[in-house]
Amino acid sequence: MFHNWLWGGEIWFGWIIWIFLICVIIWLLINQSNKNRDKFMMRQHPESPLDIIKKRYAKGEITREQFEQMKKDLE
Repeated sequence: MFHNWLWGGEIWFGWIIWIFLICVIIWLLINQSNKNRDKFMMRQHPESPLDIIKKRYAKGEITREQFEQMKKDLE
């Protein structure tokens, strides 16, 4: 009798493991597809030169004078 109860518990434990593994695989596939989609979108809409110098200015890589000169050169 104890053996039958134990076997039933092992069956449920096995199902739980399979369900967990399937969920992990689905999560990994979705996560990977989102990364690929983001990379694809970045290639379709490249940054303009003005966007690039705005980011460089915001990061502090260039001074205000350099930014204004580059902006003037681009226009």
